[in-house]
Amino acid sequence: MSSAGKTTSFPNSRSNNLEELEALWARHNAEWRDTAQVTSFWKDAQETDPALLKYKVKGEFFETLSRLKISLIVSREYEHLLLCLAGNNGKGKISYMPLPHPSGVAVDQKSKRVYVASTRNPNQVLEMRPLSGFLSRKDVDLPMPAGNSLMVRRSLFLPGCVYMHDLALINGRLHGNAVGHNAVVSLDFEEGFKRVWWPKCIETRKVPVFEQNHIQLNSIAAGRTLGDSFFSASSSAVAKLRPGDAKYPVDGRGVIFSGKTREPICTGLTRPHSARQDKGRLFVDNSGYGQLSIVENGKAVPVVQLGGWTRGLCIVDDIAFVGTSRVIPRFKQYAPGLDVEKSVCGVHAVSLRSGNVLGSITWSSGNQIFAVECMPASMSSSLPFALKRDGEKEKLVFYAFETDSASKGKSMKPHKSTSAANSGRSSKALG
Repeated sequence: MSSAGKTTSFPNSRSNNLEELEALWARHNAEWRDTAQVTSFWKDAQETDPALLKYKVKGEFFETLSRLKISLIVSREYEHLLLCLAGNNGKGKISYMPLPHPSGVAVDQKSKRVYVASTRNPNQVLEMRPLSGFLSRKDVDLPMPAGNSLMVRRSLFLPGCVYMHDLALINGRLHGNAVGHNAVVSLDFEEGFKRVWWPKCIETRKVPVFEQNHIQLNSIAAGRTLGDSFFSASSSAVAKLRPGDAKYPVDGRGVIFSGKTREPICTGLTRPHSARQDKGRLFVDNSGYGQLSIVENGKAVPVVQLGGWTRGLCIVDDIAFVGTSRVIPRFKQYAPGLDVEKSVCGVHAVSLRSGNVLGSITWSSGNQIFAVECMPASMSSSLPFALKRDGEKEKLVFYAFETDSASKGKSMKPHKSTSAANSGRSSKALG
C-alpha cells in the first residue's frame, strides 16, 4: 500500500511478472563478469578504446629497454590507462590495465611491489605484486607458464580532497603529494595518510593552510630522508589567485623546495613536474616549455626540449625516460613555451650525456601522461591485459593467481565442507 493509502497495482499475469523478474535476474547475473571491470571497480573498463593503444615507434626505443633489462610503467591519467612497456629481444611488448585517472607510480624493487595512485573521488592507492604461479586446482586447466604480470593485491581509499599526485619511497616508506593539502603525506594501508612535510610558504600566522590547494605541490625527488628530498610546485605563495585559476600567471612562477629548509632552491620554472634525483644531480620536467632540465646554481638548465608537455621521468644508467603529453586546449595558457597544436603524447629515451633522443613511442590518439617509472624486467614485464585480449585466459589467471609475496610452498586449503566439490576439470566453473 502506498503512503497515500492507495493500493499498489501489480501485473495481472503472474507468469508475465515472473518472466520480467527472470529477465532482470539474468541481466544481473551477466553483469560484472569481465575481469577488467572487477579489478578496477569500473563497469566500463571492458570497453577500452583500441585506438588509445595504437602506437608508433621511432629510433631504438624498445632496443634500449632490452639493453637495460627494464620495463616501464606509464600512467595515462585522462584516458584511465596504466601501461607496461617492455623490450622483448628488441621488439615491443605492451600490456595495460584500466584504472580511474591513474597518476603517481612508485616501485619498491626490494619487496617487489608497485604502487599506483588513482586520483578520482575518492582517491585510491593500489598495491600490485608480480604473479608467481597458481593455486592448486582440480576444477580448471590453468595456463602455463605463469609469467610475471603485476596483479592488484590491495587498495587504500582516501578522501578525494587529498588530491594525490606523485608517489615515492623515502626511507622505505611510501609517501605522496597531497596537492589538496599543500603537503607531503606518509601512506599506510592500515592507518591511511598523515601530513609529514610542507613548505614554509603555506604557514600564515604560523598556522599551515591545509584546507585548499594554493601552490600545486606535485612531485617528489626522493632522497634518503624527507630532509634529503626535494619537492616541485607551481607557486611559492598563498595568494588570491591559485594555480588552477585560468587567470593565474604561470610563466616562471614554479619552484623546487628543499626538504631540509622548506624554502625554494630553484625558481623560474613553469608548471614543473616529476622532480627526480640521480647520482647527486637534481632533474625536473619544466612542463610549460616541454623541457627536461637539470638544476644548477638555483636555475633549471635545459637538457632537451621535446614536442609536448613534459611530465613523467625516470633515469637508468644516464638515460632519462621522459613523458610528453598533449596540451589540453582549455589549459593552453599553462604552456607558453609550446606549440600546442604540435604537442604529442609519448615516452622518449634521452641520453643525459648528449641530450640526444635515442628512441620514442607515441600514441596518435593519446592525451595525458603523468608518471613514467621503471622496474627490472625480471621483476615484472607486463600488466594483466594484452593489446589483443584473451578473456578466457584472463579469467583463469584471476581465478587462481599467487604472487611473489606468498609463502613458498603454502597455498590456501579448501574448507572440509567444500572439498568434495573439487572434481572435474572445466573452465565453465568460472561462470
